[in-house]
Amino acid sequence: MFLSVFDLFKVGIGPSSSHTMGPMIAGARFLDHLRAQPFKVSGLRASLHGSLAFTGKGHATDRATILGLAGFVPETMDRDAAEAALEANRETRTLRPEGFGDLRFDPERDLVFDFENRLKGHANGMVLRATDDQGDIIAQETYYSIGGGFVLTEAELQAGEKAPQGAPVPYPFDTAAQMLEMAARSGLSIAAMKRANELTSRSGAEIDKGITRIWQVMNDSIERGLATTGTLPGGLNIKRRAAAIRDSLNAEAQRNLTAPHVINDWMSTYAMAVNEENAAGGQIVTAPTNGAAGVVPAVIRYWLSHVPGASERDLPEFLLTAAAIGGIIKHNASISGAESGCQAEVGSASAMAAAGLAAVLGGTPAQIENAAEIALEHHLGMTCDPVKGLVQVPCIERNGLGAVKAVSAASLALRGDGTHFVPLDSAIETMRQTGEDMSEKYKETSLGGLAVNVPNC
Repeated sequence: MFLSVFDLFKVGIGPSSSHTMGPMIAGARFLDHLRAQPFKVSGLRASLHGSLAFTGKGHATDRATILGLAGFVPETMDRDAAEAALEANRETRTLRPEGFGDLRFDPERDLVFDFENRLKGHANGMVLRATDDQGDIIAQETYYSIGGGFVLTEAELQAGEKAPQGAPVPYPFDTAAQMLEMAARSGLSIAAMKRANELTSRSGAEIDKGITRIWQVMNDSIERGLATTGTLPGGLNIKRRAAAIRDSLNAEAQRNLTAPHVINDWMSTYAMAVNEENAAGGQIVTAPTNGAAGVVPAVIRYWLSHVPGASERDLPEFLLTAAAIGGIIKHNASISGAESGCQAEVGSASAMAAAGLAAVLGGTPAQIENAAEIALEHHLGMTCDPVKGLVQVPCIERNGLGAVKAVSAASLALRGDGTHFVPLDSAIETMRQTGEDMSEKYKETSLGGLAVNVPNC
């Protein structure tokens, strides 16, 4: 199993990788499928199931589905063009994706939130259909958005294709134990092994360029979040806080009033800035998901802005190491809140960030694995219970605390020699089992937890 750093860190849009990016990608994939067929398509239909139905409105799944069927994809989506396409659909009840004429699509009739019929493959399921002139169904495909912007058809899911399969790689580790064994045998760092694997499918220059872009988009989302005030969309009337907190921190620093613990506020503010941007539908990087998009960027920004000797030249070491850990977690458990709760999203992100930070601070492979384990262990059991189905409460602050835990985990691991009691693989397996046992109402359905105990209108 090999997951590229560019599979885990994707440029996309908010507010959700599984509920926004996934349905958009599914719509675009369905169009590609239809382009290869000999028949004429006259209309489109979509039904959303499971978590996509329960929290779809709050996650903009309806908008994303329409845009996907109009031919948009997250990485290249132009917001003005997307809004124009949505407005045109409201007026004409049609879509016009490239290569097709006008296709009937009335959202009130053709986009169904099916709360009763959960599809068997995954909590995030959707069915897309094409119709002929008479309205009869002539093509149909089931898609599952399995977290982090990964989308599989029903056939792919049944075949076990949980990740893109490419050429054989020189260091094919599926577990943390295998990763440590290969590092010891080869004498290479985790990042060096990951880079060697990446080189089987792209050049070194392409890897460096891609990583530079990942950080640029991450940092841009921090900067936009730190510069933007106002109220987030969705009806909860949540005020953006990152800009005001940043101003307060700067003012304290100028008056020499900063206490040592305030560094935690900087980490939290960087993460909150990203997740406020995500909640507003802005451009972010899945890390490994949208709901957890603030943790890794916040820890990188903390390292670059507050740790002596930090340099952007070491960004590949950080992100390649983080991706190695994220790939192991996704392969053996989940990064989907709808599948395993927020332990799979912010927990995974915190483990990835802890590993990346430990790497750039000079940690050995054993210390890096320890850092990831500490961060993940102390997110076990965390539920996903977004109020009103919005990626705002408790998601925004939760990213801040995930970043703080990641830095603490890396620091603790670096104080030791890498030996520790609980292996990372055991923590990952525990997360998987906990996710299986967790009630559905705590897995991104907004049917339990804070979502029902906090007034949301």
